[in-house]
Amino acid sequence: MKLIKIMNKLKLALFSIIILTGCKDKLAPIAKNAIKPKLITEKTPHDTDDPAIWIHPTNTSSSLIIGTDKDSDGGLYLYDLNGKIIKKSIPLKRPNNVDVAYKLKVGNTTIDIAVTTERETNKIRVFSLPNLEPIDNGGIEVFEGETERNPMGIALYTRPSDGEIFVIVGRKNGPSGSYLWQYQLESINGVVQAKIIRKFGKYSGKKEIEAIAIDNELGYIYYSDEQTGIRKYLADPSKNDNNEIAFFGQNDFKSDNEGIAIYKKTETTGYILVSNQQANTFIVYTREENSNQENKHIKIAEIPTSTVECDGADATSIQLNQAFPKGMLVAMSNGMTFHYYDWNLIQKEIDKQKN
Repeated sequence: MKLIKIMNKLKLALFSIIILTGCKDKLAPIAKNAIKPKLITEKTPHDTDDPAIWIHPTNTSSSLIIGTDKDSDGGLYLYDLNGKIIKKSIPLKRPNNVDVAYKLKVGNTTIDIAVTTERETNKIRVFSLPNLEPIDNGGIEVFEGETERNPMGIALYTRPSDGEIFVIVGRKNGPSGSYLWQYQLESINGVVQAKIIRKFGKYSGKKEIEAIAIDNELGYIYYSDEQTGIRKYLADPSKNDNNEIAFFGQNDFKSDNEGIAIYKKTETTGYILVSNQQANTFIVYTREENSNQENKHIKIAEIPTSTVECDGADATSIQLNQAFPKGMLVAMSNGMTFHYYDWNLIQKEIDKQKN
């Protein structure tokens, strides 16, 4: 009897090795001409997923990267521009994606914030920056009353006209037409709360919607409907317009279109970068609309990077320090890390392919 149990365990172990090896073999190799990161962050204990960049208000060389470590015993991690972990949040139950916003009104002052989805509690969590302390009294419930909750993607929109901050939240599954919910943040007695103000967003039903990005200046929401394309909506709920205004990239990806990063060259120009996850590249589109066709975003380049299976990404054009004089692209990679890319190298590759 003992021998049979031992043989069964050996068979199970061998089967697991075969499966894991098979999965590993399916990962695309890093291209020979792939751009190398300026540096790679220290590892988290579990599984990195999504980064966000926080710009220091007076000293950009002290700016930080906030990253999620996605596990039941996960958390948010703060990294400096050298990739060193400088702080970890309180434990969180599977934080998925994260975004930052500036100058949330709290009492008689304003504070910068990081907001993340906490999948296993069906909440979003709000933290002050740069000290990474919770200011939400244990979290804010999302998708209340729904059978399909499991929050995943998140992005923050700051309305230029009045500085009000809104949270757009996606989930593992949900109905097309109301897949995304938009909440307005408010502070009551020093505790951040949220009220639902909008439900919108088409969904193909193929996988999930995890990557969401906001263009504050132009007032747009972009999100990756995986294995389908990138969808675009107006960000301001006061416009009362839930119509999809663009749908692009349908034929540009090997499999999953994932993380979205917006690089702003001016107030209205720049690039939209989308992770081509199974190819280890980023597809680059024009941020500005094509002059001949409204809301037409043109693919102008495909950038090979050293990231493996990149989920989330973020970008900034702010001069950070000598290593990142034109800003950076930060991207999640397998191996529990984030990669920091000097934007100059990204721009050089874009220019080469455009010409």
